[in-house]
Amino acid sequence: MQRKINTLRLAVLIITLSELLVIGGFLTLYLLNVWGMKDVMPVEVIAYVCSAIVIFDCFFIWGSLFSIYKLRQKSDIKTSDVVGGDIQEAYIFGKLGFVVVDPTGTVLWISDLFTQRSMNIINENIYQFCPRLKDFIDKEVGDSIVVKLQGYDYNVKFLRSAGLFIFKDVSEYESLSKYANDQATCIGIISIDNYNDITSSNADFNDAINSVKSIVLDYSKEHGVLLRVIRNDTYFAICNHESLVRIINDGFSILDKVREATLKVDTKPTLSIGFAYDFPDVNKLNEMASNALEIAMSRGGDQAVVSKYGSELEFFGGRTEAVEKRSKVKVRVFANSLISLIKRSSNVLIMGHLNMDMDALGSCLGVKAICDYCEKPAQIVYDPKLTERKTKSALLSSFSREELAKLVVAPKDAPDKIKPQSLVVVCDVSRPKMTMCKRLLDITDKIVVIDHHRRAEDFIEHPVLQEIEPSASSACELVAELIKYNSESQPIPLQEKYATIMLSGIFLDTGFYKSKTVGLRTFDASMILKEYGADNGKADDFLKEEYEEYSLTNKIVETMKTPYYGVVYCIGEESEILEISSLAKAANACMALKGVNCCFVIGRTGDDEVRMSARSDGTVNVQILCEKMNGGGHFTAAGAAFKDSSIRSVETLLLDTLANNLSDARSDKAKKEGN
Repeated sequence: MQRKINTLRLAVLIITLSELLVIGGFLTLYLLNVWGMKDVMPVEVIAYVCSAIVIFDCFFIWGSLFSIYKLRQKSDIKTSDVVGGDIQEAYIFGKLGFVVVDPTGTVLWISDLFTQRSMNIINENIYQFCPRLKDFIDKEVGDSIVVKLQGYDYNVKFLRSAGLFIFKDVSEYESLSKYANDQATCIGIISIDNYNDITSSNADFNDAINSVKSIVLDYSKEHGVLLRVIRNDTYFAICNHESLVRIINDGFSILDKVREATLKVDTKPTLSIGFAYDFPDVNKLNEMASNALEIAMSRGGDQAVVSKYGSELEFFGGRTEAVEKRSKVKVRVFANSLISLIKRSSNVLIMGHLNMDMDALGSCLGVKAICDYCEKPAQIVYDPKLTERKTKSALLSSFSREELAKLVVAPKDAPDKIKPQSLVVVCDVSRPKMTMCKRLLDITDKIVVIDHHRRAEDFIEHPVLQEIEPSASSACELVAELIKYNSESQPIPLQEKYATIMLSGIFLDTGFYKSKTVGLRTFDASMILKEYGADNGKADDFLKEEYEEYSLTNKIVETMKTPYYGVVYCIGEESEILEISSLAKAANACMALKGVNCCFVIGRTGDDEVRMSARSDGTVNVQILCEKMNGGGHFTAAGAAFKDSSIRSVETLLLDTLANNLSDARSDKAKKEGN
């Protein structure tokens, strides 16, 4: 049929061109009066001839259409002709449709289902009619895909060898599925951060809390969320998925509303929110919501964490620095629990993070001192190849070879030290993949985590005890408080060289007390270490730079670029392999420059690894930005690592991340000053 139609099209084209040529030639000769044509052929004769041509064309067009119609009747095959009338009724009842196409995608035949729905697409290209179907050719799709055509949902399967598309109407199923998904139960927990500290202060703060509660209730009503008070500072929330999607699309603006409502209050109340969805068991959803809330609070509060079963966590907010939530009572409770746990253990293994720095080493030594007090054998997992140069130098200069042999154990030998009653203490890190020996976490269930970085999504599972305090300046600060504030009858002894290295760790992480995370507790921890004989001069010497390192830092800083006001970044050379500490030093050097709010330093740290070190003065949350690049860290100090990447590709990723997320990462203080 298609061939005959093409023949008719060609015939029409030839006749039309012929008529145009004849008429054009005749008119030209007539107007020029060649051969005296005006005298021989009057106008009346020309009118009769033109009328005859028009009549001929009309009959030709009618004949062509009639011929096509007859061909169509002969060529069209109804579904009943192929499978029989009864099977045709079954297909219509089951809402099945069929489309046959040629190799180019031109529709050759459609079944009655499409005819009944006025979808006459014969001779049209199926891929232009429904571009989604091109996925069957361009992409490796599964057995079927769902498409929407003229208000109907179809599940489509393509039999390539037969050129046959099978359409199954699933509109009712899709409608029910959407309704069920929209009405699925979602559970959340909303907590007011620092509630007890704020309400115990004065009446003004109590008014601020009342304002926060009013905002929570109004926001919940607006978005269809049912609230129940489970504690003075905590609400249990339940809603359907449709409501949660609206809240997510709204970006949890309740966090901003709470901050704006309490701008004039010195100690600003904030919210920590955890939501969970996409699981049929409400008990499991409650557990997921509790874990999400715990993560939000351990990251410093003022943020929402949404947990979808089987998917990565989503984070919202986190634009304010962590507020100090520790109290000496809380420290004492944790210290007593840790000491009790150590005393019940057969031995203790202590480890920090990969590329161990002074803070990780110092906090590990502090825990070792507690283990010595409890008279339990303890060793620090140490690999010189995975330790920063200055940290390795401090360790080797502070301990003799015999002392070092008893103090440390290599990562490859550490698993052999694990016994049924062994305890593993992880310091200055809470991400399994960043620990000095990840295998230790897999072969024991008695784990303690002490860290000052905001909690990331990949967290050490089910620790027996954990102290995640983002408001602390360093892990050494946390461990120093554990040594000082406990209920033991005798003070825990701490060697001078342990205390000196711990003080050096505080120096490193605070930039010699210039970091925004420095608080009264930081100076208190430093005084504790001084009481144990920490040497300021030696702690400073551990961190001093050599000339080559100083020159390298300046070389990196000279590459500084400013993509946004107050935001700078530097890059090392592609061919030059740097130490991680060099990136951090370059970042700190950038932050010492006036007008710099945050900086990023990118450099190659291995043949197949590029790293980024980020620092901020507190006006930008660099942790949020680094998390967008699969990194993490602290509000004012973070980083990220990239395998098999070039420096230029990481630079491009950084610029894209800044373009899309810098506004969200700016703190309220920065936004207020910008206004």
